[in-house]
Amino acid sequence: MANQDPDHDLNFTYDDCDSYENEISELYTYTEEIEYEENKNNFQKLLKEKEFTSWGPLNNAERTLVVQHIIQVLELSNKDERIVASTWLLHLVHGVYEECPDIKQQIANCRENCFLLYKLGLFTMVQDLLLMEINTTNMETHSDKKTTMLSLEDSRMLRLLISILYTMLETLRRPNSSDSAENVGLRKDFLMELEQNLNDKEPLVIVLFNTVSKFCSQPSSPMPMKKVLLLLWKLLLTTLGGFGKINTMKQKARIGAGLPLINEDPLKIVREMNASVPPTSASDLLDPSQGKRRGRRSVLYEFDAENAEIEAEKNNKSQADEPPFEEEKVTSIDDEIKLVDQGFPEESPLDETNGVVMTTGGGDASGPEPGVTTPMPNKGPTLATDTAAIAAKLIKIRKEQEDAQSAETGPDIPTVKLVPGLPWVPKARKRDVEAFLNLVRQKFIGFPLPGDLTTVAGLPKPTQDSIKILNKHMYTSISDLQVDQESNITKCPLTIGKKEVIPETVTERLYQAMLPNLPQHMIALLKILLAAAPTAKSKNDSINILSDVLPKEMPTTAVTSLKLGIDVNRHREIIVKAISGTLLLLLKHFNLNHVYQFEYTSQHLVFANCIPLVLKFFNQNIVAYVITKNTIPCLEFPACVIGKRTELTAEAFENVDASNAPCWRNLFSSINLLRILNKLVKWKNSRTMMLVVFKSAPILKRALKIRHGMFQLYVLKLLKVQTKFLGRGWRKNNMKTMSAIYQKVRHRLNDDWAFGNDIDARPWDFQQEECALRACVERFNVRRYHTTGSTVGNSPSITPGPNEEYQPVNNNMQTLLNEEVEFPVEFRKSYDVWLEREVYQSTTDWDMLLNVPCVQ
Repeated sequence: MANQDPDHDLNFTYDDCDSYENEISELYTYTEEIEYEENKNNFQKLLKEKEFTSWGPLNNAERTLVVQHIIQVLELSNKDERIVASTWLLHLVHGVYEECPDIKQQIANCRENCFLLYKLGLFTMVQDLLLMEINTTNMETHSDKKTTMLSLEDSRMLRLLISILYTMLETLRRPNSSDSAENVGLRKDFLMELEQNLNDKEPLVIVLFNTVSKFCSQPSSPMPMKKVLLLLWKLLLTTLGGFGKINTMKQKARIGAGLPLINEDPLKIVREMNASVPPTSASDLLDPSQGKRRGRRSVLYEFDAENAEIEAEKNNKSQADEPPFEEEKVTSIDDEIKLVDQGFPEESPLDETNGVVMTTGGGDASGPEPGVTTPMPNKGPTLATDTAAIAAKLIKIRKEQEDAQSAETGPDIPTVKLVPGLPWVPKARKRDVEAFLNLVRQKFIGFPLPGDLTTVAGLPKPTQDSIKILNKHMYTSISDLQVDQESNITKCPLTIGKKEVIPETVTERLYQAMLPNLPQHMIALLKILLAAAPTAKSKNDSINILSDVLPKEMPTTAVTSLKLGIDVNRHREIIVKAISGTLLLLLKHFNLNHVYQFEYTSQHLVFANCIPLVLKFFNQNIVAYVITKNTIPCLEFPACVIGKRTELTAEAFENVDASNAPCWRNLFSSINLLRILNKLVKWKNSRTMMLVVFKSAPILKRALKIRHGMFQLYVLKLLKVQTKFLGRGWRKNNMKTMSAIYQKVRHRLNDDWAFGNDIDARPWDFQQEECALRACVERFNVRRYHTTGSTVGNSPSITPGPNEEYQPVNNNMQTLLNEEVEFPVEFRKSYDVWLEREVYQSTTDWDMLLNVPCVQ
């Protein structure tokens, strides 16, 4: 296994998904390699039947003739013939690789064939075949087979159809500058068709969600779950849009709401963020090799000239081989300190040993004798990490560089990267500004002014300056406006509620389609994620996610066993990647569309134990998980079918993990899970306390060993939200982590995350907050969609039926008596008991009704 280089950041660029070649290759397992040859032979037989020798020389009319014949065979009732026709289609979307000299030509042929198939209506037809096959598979029972006996053969037709749809989707959703005008128009029609598909009675996305849920409830189902999850993820990515589109939609939404635009691109800032050196762990303290590093800052004065030179050489050499200290990185100038000291040695008596002063034997007469060592005094020369001295040096360097550039001549001055400051603009919420104003007004004036953010009369000048800064950085999100709007609608449902216009967006239609079974979908995704996690333990009653990777006959040699082991690990990693990408996309788009849609989804994720599941995922050797590559390059598609075939031997596994580059899908999945966890706990004290209860701090601190800026940012965010509850002792012992949080995470001006006391944590209020949020979410679903969604477990709904308080009352006796009332099952079972107790045994004097005086 390759080890992570501690001196360099990981070479990884976060994006919506991986490259086209990797995304296509991850669709297939190494066990499916034997099926490629069968697909090729079937397609060559088809060409011979049509009296063609190869696919490449055919013109457009001849290719259309072949495809129309495939369509006719796909419409037959014989399943075996439909399977053969599906192998023809799959070989076409593979680009007829036997006629391609290299992978580049294969990709071009694949794109050309996908446009032809879509033009002739094959995408819709294969989609209908998939829906029919899924319904047939759900109706069939596999009770005669044990769960562990399911293999590739049991899901042949499903795998063929999903592979065709996925390859066409992944190919057509990506723009290409070399496309013709006709293909550009076809691509627009394809994307429009996917969006309109959500208006159908059974959208493909909802069918796939239901398939995932049924798979978890039917352990013997032969469903190829990895392919289903990949297709589901790419459908959501194509119809909803990636992270770049989310940022664009957010800016448009802020313009429509009359809010100021955001001048920073969060994704760009995060991608350019450098990683910090992880803090020293307990295992490092026990490592004797770290002794020299720890001892560098406690070096004593040495007045012997000969010993001083030797010591200086040692320190300089050790410093050149070691990464910068965390204290240096907190100053936001990192490696510039070394350039300053090297370029201007006359301004500092210090050498490159970080605060060690070396003098010769001919020093002060009053000093100690040569060879005697004394501790470094408290008042001595300025250290190289002194902020004022460094700032003065950097200003001087910048001025000289500007003068040299203006004159186009000058000395060779070393270039210094001057960091302007913190990467994020501080923010303050409106409720925080109101709380601060109420506090200071109560203190200095004696009474608050609710809702007034401008009046500062009677307040001291420093307090007024603080209020100006808070108002300058006050940030109003779209979610805050949506919450205020829902509050106003609740107060005035007959006036404001009637004026509401629900936007007909793709996300809105998706939420309406998912709402009835959304809790089941979230639970099913988390169950599969738990089964695919590297820390999961195999149980007899757990779901089988390996049915589409295990061959019919188990391997018998060491090489094939090793190949299958790598394939199984790779299979699990791809499932984690697809689920994490799906959940993050749903949360991001629901949050942008309406905050209560996001809250409803996130609540059910929390109820399904998503927080401990993600923490369990990171409670492993996360560095090894990110670096290890369970990949055999010669078996990846299409490399395994193009060029000269080589026999797989034990030597082919030696250099699989030789490079220091991370595994893209594993680091992508890890970042996605961290982002999901951040979204679940943000501004939620009850969920933050779950992080504390599950002891996430040491788990997250170990994860800081991953040298990637974006990964570390989301880890530090999770540490920041719980520092208030961890106590002063933890903050005192983890000052390097606290400094990294200060340097990388956005500051909230009124947030006392670094100074909060344990008394500020009030767990008895947290459950009330969660219940209030749940009531608001259910009220929103009732008002908009006339349903509260599915309940979790046996917990009843908090909110009554749809607008029951504002429905007109029916006073007509005849219509009321003619209505059919359906009694509950419990009442019908105990009807005889009720009749005996309430009717037969009760004595009622009906004559007394005649003696009741009428109310005038």
